[in-house]
Amino acid sequence: MRVSAKGRYAIRFMIDLAINSNGNPVAIKDIAKRQNISVKYLEQIAAMLNKAYYIKSIRGFKGGYILYHEPENYTVADILKITEGSLAPIDCVGEGSFECDKRGVCVSVRVWERLYNAVNDTLSAITLQDLVDWSNEIDASQYVI
Repeated sequence: MRVSAKGRYAIRFMIDLAINSNGNPVAIKDIAKRQNISVKYLEQIAAMLNKAYYIKSIRGFKGGYILYHEPENYTVADILKITEGSLAPIDCVGEGSFECDKRGVCVSVRVWERLYNAVNDTLSAITLQDLVDWSNEIDASQYVI
C-alpha cells in the first residue's frame, strides 16, 4: 500500500485543524498557506472529510472548518480510509475484498493478510491527538535561547 498525496495532505489538514481551531473555524486559505498545499486541492479533501462527518463547514465571514469530534476520536487509519479507500495491499484481502477462486490454494495471500493486519493495526492505534502531541513535541524542541 502506498499513501497518495491526498492521504498525506488529509492527515496534515486534520492536524492543522486540530492545532489551530481552539473551537473556532479555521479558514482553508490559512491551512493551505501553513501547509503549502493549494486551496483547490484542500477543498477536494475537505469535501471528502465533510461528507464523512469528520469536519464541519461553517459558512460566513468568519467561517471555515472545525472538527466534529475531539482529536482523540479520529485515527490515522480512519482518515486514510476516507481519502485512500482500502488500506489493503491487494484486492483479495481487507474490507470489501473480492473472493478469489484461488484463495484456498494461494500461499501468498497469508503474506498480504499479515501485511494488511500490521498496517491496519498500526494506523488504527495512532490518533489525531497523538499527532498533535508529537507536533507539539517537535515545536518545543525547535525552541532555542
